[in-house]
Amino acid sequence: MNSTKKLLATAVAASTMAVAAMAPVANAEVSASVGVASTYLWRGYDLGTGTPAVSGDLNFSQNGFYTGIWGSSGDTAAGTEYDLYIGYGGEVGDFSYDVSLWSYVYPTGAGYLDDEDTAELEETNIGDLMDAVISVGYGPVALTYYGNVEGADDYSYVTLDATFDKFNVLLGSHSGDTDEATHLNVAYSYNDNLSFTLSKIVSSNDGDIDEDSGDMVEVDGDVKFVVSYSLPIGE
Repeated sequence: MNSTKKLLATAVAASTMAVAAMAPVANAEVSASVGVASTYLWRGYDLGTGTPAVSGDLNFSQNGFYTGIWGSSGDTAAGTEYDLYIGYGGEVGDFSYDVSLWSYVYPTGAGYLDDEDTAELEETNIGDLMDAVISVGYGPVALTYYGNVEGADDYSYVTLDATFDKFNVLLGSHSGDTDEATHLNVAYSYNDNLSFTLSKIVSSNDGDIDEDSGDMVEVDGDVKFVVSYSLPIGE
């Protein structure tokens, strides 16, 4: 498993670092952007607890292949994050497909690794926490599966989303050894730069017991409203 992890991590890192060198290749495209959001919304959870997040990305693509790096502040528990990714996608008529590999790195704090001996979060490096992502779509509807391949055994995340004009509706489901949760996002893109998102955890087995009613109170179960603004660089 360690040799596989090192091979995958090396492939992701090497592909990402090659972005600048490959820019002159015919039919290749290099893009970058910076953005700010009112909080770091991750798969239905407010990781920033209301703290604004600043993000940026650099991406290389050619003939369906793509690789790049994405980074963000705003995660109050794990600190600054950057993600390395490599993938391939395309379309056949109304059908679309995409496969990718992501490595999540937290250089300024603890990351989201399972520790069998303690309940504390562990530091993460390239290859320590990785997801394989498979997406298939037809027209405006897409089904995406995130399967963890390193760092969070037995965790997966699945989304079903549909885009109609400027609106996107997404239903996401977390699944793990013990914790499960489902969330609903409704997003509106005012233009290419500005978007608004409403998000709510609609079901979860992770929560606290209300002392008065005895009912389960879902963690982060309030409706969250997030404003995001992104700006392409170099256009």
